[in-house]
Amino acid sequence: MILNAFNLEGKVALITGCNTGLGQGMALGLAQAGCDIIGVNRSGPDDTQAQVEALGRRFYSIDADLTDTGCVTRVVEEAVQAFGRLDILVNNAGIIRRADAIEFSEQDWDDVMNINSKTVFFLSQAVARQFIHQGQGGKIINIASMLSFQGGIRVPSYTASKSAVMGLTRLMANEWAKHNINVNAIAPGYMATNNTEQLRSDEERNQEILGRIPAGRWGKPDDMSGPVVFLASSAADYVNGYTLAVDGGWLAR
Repeated sequence: MILNAFNLEGKVALITGCNTGLGQGMALGLAQAGCDIIGVNRSGPDDTQAQVEALGRRFYSIDADLTDTGCVTRVVEEAVQAFGRLDILVNNAGIIRRADAIEFSEQDWDDVMNINSKTVFFLSQAVARQFIHQGQGGKIINIASMLSFQGGIRVPSYTASKSAVMGLTRLMANEWAKHNINVNAIAPGYMATNNTEQLRSDEERNQEILGRIPAGRWGKPDDMSGPVVFLASSAADYVNGYTLAVDGGWLAR
């Protein structure tokens, strides 16, 4: 039965930045599909752990500052020690800094690039090594953006980092498919999260954005659940190197 292909019972998913927002939505979707969850966050679990455990799944929390790749080895080792294996990685953690390009600082450039692209690569590398060691492949899902496709305004390092995520997704897929590792990305559209609070509070900008979304609304964390379960499941075994837009039709307009 095709629905069995979406069953993730017994799988272990490591998700960065899952305390709130899209990360929490994806963690809950994967847990509903059967996954145990390892959450990697800057601080301990909010209510994600309670919600995952209420679904009958295990949750393990790892505190880490992902702006520094020095934590990567520890994170993977602790995750494997906790649940014995890894099957899925979701690179969700990210930050954004807004300022006119003519005034944008080097610090804001480095901070965003470090967590949004550098750590994404090196954490993926470490998890891929674990997948290869286990000998059963795995799934890596990166979180891209509408700005992987478009330039945007006032977010130069975010645009650069999310364009890099789409390119790295293709690169990793090319190299690691031979190990039965699928690497894909999800590009969320305009979602109602902390990252977009500034945009949504600007009435003029809010209406401009809504006017271009065919679905007529901002996305919700729940909208990420189906796509992440699909890409994490055997239903997506022949999907590799692709960036899936979950945008209410934004890119079609």
